[in-house]
Amino acid sequence: QVQLVESGGGLVQPGGSLRLSCAVSGFTFSSYIMSWYRQAPGKERELVAGISTVGSTTNYADSVKGRFTISRDNAKNTVYLQMNSLKPEDTAVYYCKARFGIYNYWGQGTQVTVSS
Repeated sequence: QVQLVESGGGLVQPGGSLRLSCAVSGFTFSSYIMSWYRQAPGKERELVAGISTVGSTTNYADSVKGRFTISRDNAKNTVYLQMNSLKPEDTAVYYCKARFGIYNYWGQGTQVTVSS
């Protein structure tokens, strides 16, 4: 049974930090490209960051470059998103996604709210 479970979201003040985690089970994690997406109210879901199977390659949306860092631990079947210098416009539901060929799996999402 495939499961992706995000955690670490919450309410944080502007300028603060959060670390999201996505724990995976039910498939061979190390074979999957992992990504974080987000969706704000009334907006389309957008790619935030991605990481290759062994973590050697990462990519980021321009809006988060220099502030967010994606990483993975294949021994723990977990992908992370370290978010620093958070802004109100980062408020969204954050989702992790696993991709291998035609196979795509999504988590249920975790809410991140940046507000004073």
